[in-house]
Amino acid sequence: MYHLTALVTLLAIAFYFFTCINVARSRDKTGVKVPAMSGHPDFDRAFRIQMNTLEWMPIFLPSLWLFAIYIGDAVAAGIGVVWIVGRIVYFIGYSQAAAKRSPGFAIQALAAFALWAGAIGAVVLRMV
Repeated sequence: MYHLTALVTLLAIAFYFFTCINVARSRDKTGVKVPAMSGHPDFDRAFRIQMNTLEWMPIFLPSLWLFAIYIGDAVAAGIGVVWIVGRIVYFIGYSQAAAKRSPGFAIQALAAFALWAGAIGAVVLRMV
């Protein structure tokens, strides 16, 4: 069973849902009406946070699960928590200014790469 990985998956989805709500709140606050995709710097940053999180989830989630299956639940979950923390740091920084997004981006990118590299390494090792 992969209870810890399942919990991290649900937390990642909850964080993404939070970013969606944040975009809706930002629309109301800045007056950017649907279907506009830009218009106010605060809204633009909120929208990019949501979209960037969505863009990374197809990299993160399969890597998380393959790592859990081939290496271990607890280690995968631990690295997955680092990914979520990175996304939160990214959210906080980017919400303030685009130039402040880099630390959070780096944290989550390194965590995602660790999951991917670990998963691919474990799969290849089992094939040879």
